[in-house]
Amino acid sequence: MKNSAVECLLHAAAQAPEVQPNEMPFGFDTRLLAQWRAGFGSEFSDLRHLLRRVVWLSLAVIALGCAGTYHEWNQGDEASENPGDQFAIADSAIGDAFEL
Repeated sequence: MKNSAVECLLHAAAQAPEVQPNEMPFGFDTRLLAQWRAGFGSEFSDLRHLLRRVVWLSLAVIALGCAGTYHEWNQGDEASENPGDQFAIADSAIGDAFEL
């Protein structure tokens, strides 16, 4: 039964006409190139706009960070206090809590 089904399929495949175009449809290559060139410039302009926005956003974040750092640097109530002392107190408190 399997052999007859396989033979039937092979015979049907052999009988099928072999219609394959040997060349592209007329104008296909020029249409393809025209569409590619039309989209080629817009992709780079979109990328350029995206990069420009990223750069401006990065500059804004850097400016805000610098302004905050400057503000904190000049805000100190006790100018003679060393900022490292606060970290030493916190470090010793953490060390006491975990008995290091």
